[in-house]
Amino acid sequence: MRLVLNGEETIVPDDLTFLGLLAHLALDAGPVAIERNGEIVPRREHGASRPAEGDTLEIVHFVGGG
Repeated sequence: MRLVLNGEETIVPDDLTFLGLLAHLALDAGPVAIERNGEIVPRREHGASRPAEGDTLEIVHFVGGG
């Protein structure tokens, strides 16, 4: 499926949940925020909700440090 991910058109496997998408992108190691089409996807919905063809996603991966 085609998505716009952080401003770049990206092709990812169909039928991924948001958790599956994060794993596919190797972003499942820490806290992230996902925005779909201008709306935040609540973390509790990451395992059940799925992106759809043509969605625009912004994914922010938080990194600790000083």
